[in-house]
Amino acid sequence: MSIVFDNSYARDLPGAYVAWRPTQAPAPQMLFLNRALAEELGFDAAAVDGAAGAALFSGNALPDGAEPLAQAYAGHQFGGFSPQLGDGRALLVGEVVDRHGQRRDIAFKGSGRTPFSRGGDGKAAVGPMLREALISEAMHALGIPTTRALAVVATGEPVQREVALPGAVLTRVAASHLRVGTFQYFAARGDIDGLRRLADYAIARHDPALADAPDRPLALLRAVAERQARLIARWMNVGFIHGVMNTDNMTISGETIDYGPCAFLEAYDPATVFSSIDQGGRYAYGNQPLIARWNLARLAEALLPLMADANDEAAVKQAVAQVTTVIDDFPAWYAQALLQGQRAKLGLQQADDGDAALAEDFLSLLQQHAVDFTLAWRRLADAAAGDANPLRALFAEAAAVNPWQQRWQARAERDGGDAAQRAARMRLVNPWIIPRNHRVEEALAAASTQLDLKPFDTLLAALRQPYDEDPARSAYTQPAPAQLTAGYRTFCGT
Repeated sequence: MSIVFDNSYARDLPGAYVAWRPTQAPAPQMLFLNRALAEELGFDAAAVDGAAGAALFSGNALPDGAEPLAQAYAGHQFGGFSPQLGDGRALLVGEVVDRHGQRRDIAFKGSGRTPFSRGGDGKAAVGPMLREALISEAMHALGIPTTRALAVVATGEPVQREVALPGAVLTRVAASHLRVGTFQYFAARGDIDGLRRLADYAIARHDPALADAPDRPLALLRAVAERQARLIARWMNVGFIHGVMNTDNMTISGETIDYGPCAFLEAYDPATVFSSIDQGGRYAYGNQPLIARWNLARLAEALLPLMADANDEAAVKQAVAQVTTVIDDFPAWYAQALLQGQRAKLGLQQADDGDAALAEDFLSLLQQHAVDFTLAWRRLADAAAGDANPLRALFAEAAAVNPWQQRWQARAERDGGDAAQRAARMRLVNPWIIPRNHRVEEALAAASTQLDLKPFDTLLAALRQPYDEDPARSAYTQPAPAQLTAGYRTFCGT
């Protein structure tokens, strides 16, 4: 089929990539095609399905206009800086303008070695690539900005990890793949011209309203920080744990990217860590707002050379003060976004000074009694409708929630409005289904060991309707046994 590419990254950012070709797959087989997304991109979904789609999305048959390239970037990984990381197993195939006029990256993940592979094989396994498809589609259905999976193709050859696993290539769609680490790459090299081109490109692509701003790098920093504040608040309000918030995994666009060791909370505990590589809990659920601010401070450092000549001490001091103000404003932006989401989850429409404490006390209650985060918020909607028994049943001591519930009901009455309408609003923001970790693992195990995609397809269909209660899907709402969750670990897939 014909795809109309307009590859601005390749055109406008020389020095930010290496042109490269994907490794040929010996026997590509389509495992997953996001037909709705394909149509949104302007593709003919029927034409990119089956054998033709497998050849396309494995990299075996690149369409005219594609300019595959490995992007260069640096990054802080678990706090340690690497001046060169880059796409070690990914390629930006090209860019398209979708049916809504939005520019979108089309990229491969798992398509073989690149100059940035650092000794890795550049490949990926079926399980981790299908995980990214599941979780990114779940996040999209939850209304959270995210990269999305367009296709997953089995390559027909094994990849060696702890054991041999079936190989796969993911095709990912993103508003862009610009990262904090992209800016760090140029800053670490003292390439001021390249850094300036990158900032101009980022503004043109993501913040065109800032094109004539007097302090463009500062304005860009602020725009990115505000987007990240909203994004992290949304993560926190659904119990999502990214698991590897390195600076090369924080986007300039404000989309969630890289679904490696990610997971969702069950019993509420801010210290929850599921990532096998996060031994110290740096990226624990409750640390995510703090790490986001830390990452943004690294972006601020990278932008400083565009704001002041390093030899002008007074100018540097002023620039540092300006970016510090933005970084110091981040907690307030985050708190505002978090509370806005919590008010909606509580069924409240008007602001009250006690709302933050009301939400925090509910979370403290959930932590104290090890109550499931998602079900507690969902059953609070039942209480709004007049039936508090499902909420109380989540607590080993049913009466434990009563004092808080009375406070909340009094606050809801002051807020006004019809109780049934409040409950209906709450059910639109408090999901019934999330990607329960054990259900995700079941689906991935079936796909990886037997290429049985039925569990994956059934789970995906449920995740795409997270707010709709359907008794046929009730099995997807139940937490894993506590002993399973206690030992649950996720892996980056490399």
